[in-house]
Amino acid sequence: MQLSEEHEALRATVEDFAQKEIAPVIGEYYIKEKFPYDIVAAMGEMGLFGLPVPEQYGGMGGDYVALCVALEELGRVDQSVAITLEAGVSLGIMPILRFGSDAQKDRWLPDLAVARTLGAFGLTEAGGGSDAGATRTTGKLDGDGWVINGSKAFITNSGTDITSLVTVTAVTDRADDRKKEISAILVPTGTAGFTVAPSYSKVGWNASDTHELAFDDCRVPEENLVGQRGRGYAQFLSILDEGRVAIAALSTGAAQGCVDESLRYAREREAFGAAIGSYQGIQFKIAEMEARTVCARLAWHDAAAKMAAGQPFKKEAAVAKLVSSNAAMDNARDATQIFGGYGFMNEYPVARHYRDSKILEIGEGTSEVQKILIARHLGL
Repeated sequence: MQLSEEHEALRATVEDFAQKEIAPVIGEYYIKEKFPYDIVAAMGEMGLFGLPVPEQYGGMGGDYVALCVALEELGRVDQSVAITLEAGVSLGIMPILRFGSDAQKDRWLPDLAVARTLGAFGLTEAGGGSDAGATRTTGKLDGDGWVINGSKAFITNSGTDITSLVTVTAVTDRADDRKKEISAILVPTGTAGFTVAPSYSKVGWNASDTHELAFDDCRVPEENLVGQRGRGYAQFLSILDEGRVAIAALSTGAAQGCVDESLRYAREREAFGAAIGSYQGIQFKIAEMEARTVCARLAWHDAAAKMAAGQPFKKEAAVAKLVSSNAAMDNARDATQIFGGYGFMNEYPVARHYRDSKILEIGEGTSEVQKILIARHLGL
């Protein structure tokens, strides 16, 4: 897929912002495990959170490919910032944009589109990640409202000072002779009975926001149902297909960032009287890193092109997610090896990529889930 002039201009703008505004400061946020509110606000002012949001709701009126282009450039520099944007749009905005009522769109999208507020999506639970159908959180209709009980785990953007809502999946009905009816319900921050646990202590993505959520007789109006009753799980699966393309773009950026840093270091670092980049062992390692990155980019471009054309892209999204997350993890490992002891220091971007990239093989569908999806589309 060849980027359009508009997408290329966006790419260059985000690249410049990431290199000049994020790269010099993000390491400090990461080490202190602080959420970068000022960076998020700047991205909001640039319109990055509103890229696929129609202008009538305060967005840029662009497409989902534009979001992916921005995510790759952000991922080159830092994954915490990139995942904040990815989750804010893919999981916070898109369920409302795709399935919300006109009233819900009018109420929530204008602030979400400019990052005055952030939205989150609560799907995963302690007992069900890949098996999202194992949802145990319940939503019972009582009079004119839903009463929600249960908990969610590993929810991104759910506990910041600017988080305004979490859309949660809940079992809204279940008869003994049929499967669970799962619906999506919007829960505003501050609703009685909605509790956000302290931040997790994480291996990586340390400048992003992740929490466990609890719902104890949490009551919201009946009109907070997002989309059709009983279609919450199916709705999220369609959102997840788009999200996998976005994560693939982010992962490609991370893989590219490892190539960038390794090339710079290989030219500067000397050993045994010569730059280490002059040695074939380093050359081959970086060549393999570049090959992985190129393949990852081709994979997400292929999925994005089909998505933009309105063609089926579920298999292509799974391939892109699998290939690119593997590339990010493998490149981070090789880059750390090239840097030696310095690669183990958090002040260096490759160390952050090494810590961050593993979750790319887990979040928004594990690598094993992607393989299942690919195999199914092959008729197995």
